[in-house]
Amino acid sequence: QVQLVESGGGLVQAGGSLRLSCALSGRTFSSYAMGWFRQAPGKEREFVAAVSRNGGGTYFEDSVKGRFTISSDNAKNAVYLQMNSLKPEDTAVYYCALGATMSSMTRRLIDYWGRGTQVTVSS
Repeated sequence: QVQLVESGGGLVQAGGSLRLSCALSGRTFSSYAMGWFRQAPGKEREFVAAVSRNGGGTYFEDSVKGRFTISSDNAKNAVYLQMNSLKPEDTAVYYCALGATMSSMTRRLIDYWGRGTQVTVSS
């Protein structure tokens, strides 16, 4: 059974930083992409960032470019989201996701979801 387990959420002041982690367990994949989505109250879940297991290519939603970075540790089947210069509008539940390719991630064709971790940015 595939599991994605997130950690690292919390409360931070505007301008601060948080690092989210996501660990994949239960199955091995030869190639895939992992990344993050977020959902604020009353809004749809939106794509944030993704990284490819093969080659390490990354892709970001426009509003987080220059502030967020994404990285992966293939040996640990883990992905990390470093969030800097956080803004109140970044407040949301952040979900780890796994898809077949980077294109799958950006098109929301997700194979597996984590349960989410809350990120709250106070002004």
